[in-house]
Formats: sequence, structure tokens, C-alpha cells
Amino acid sequence: MCRDEFTELRALIEVPTVGRVAATAGAERLEALRPPAERIVTAARQGDVLGYLEADHRFHLELLGLAGNDRLVEVVADLRKRSRLYGLGSLNETGRLVASAREHVELLDLMVAGNARAAEDCVRRHLSHIRTLWANGHQAPEDDQRPALHLDGHR
Repeated sequence: MCRDEFTELRALIEVPTVGRVAATAGAERLEALRPPAERIVTAARQGDVLGYLEADHRFHLELLGLAGNDRLVEVVADLRKRSRLYGLGSLNETGRLVASAREHVELLDLMVAGNARAAEDCVRRHLSHIRTLWANGHQAPEDDQRPALHLDGHR
């Protein structure tokens, strides 16, 4: 399975789950995700790619955890592990990593406001960045032996 397929699967799972959580979780439970969302932005501003990935991993899985389906969280965690992201360094170098990081706060704000439809659109757009990187040739060749960053922050 190619890496883009993993991201497509994530979108099929995460987009409707985010909408459901936005409609049902309540502002207090969602606000508990504000610190990890802000850590993502801070790491991006500092150029800390590993810190970005770790905070991003935590944010996405804790957010999905609010749906109350442990298997769903396990599946997405597995998809994240299977997705290696090449080109994140170039996002950092061009400043686009900060824009991507801010989408986490935007998503959280939309969810706290109870705007499920806009939250779904936001997470769809956020996940599309990963697909865009691969489509634009930032994916390393399969035989490339350089270590890649996995979406869970590990090599």
C-alpha cells in the first residue's frame, strides 16, 4: 500500500469522527486539548520538527479518543506509524509548518464552537497537506536508505 493510501484511510476515519466529536464532546473536554494544540504551534515556530510530530501525534489521538472508540484510535495510530513523511523539513524551512500547526488551533476553535461541518472541512484540509507533499515529489524513493520521520515522531 502506498503512503498516500494510508492518508486517504485516515481521512475516511478522522473527518467524520471529528464532526461527531465536535457535535457531542462539549467545550470543556475539547479545551483539554488546547495545551497540545499550542505545543504544536510552539514547536513549529521553534523549528522543532520532532517536537511538532510528538505533539501532533498526541493531539490527533487524544482528539479521536473523545469519540469513545479505542479500536478507532488504534487503527489511526497504526496508520500514522505506517506513514513516513518526507518533506517536513522543507515545510519547516519555508515557514509552512507554522501554518499547518495553526490548523490544530483552528480545528479546536471550530469544535469548541460546535461547528462540526467546518471542523470536518478543517481536518480534511489539514490531512490534504500530507497528500500534497507526496504528490509534489517530496516522497523519498522506496530504495532510499535515509531514515524517515514517521508521523508518530519516530524514525
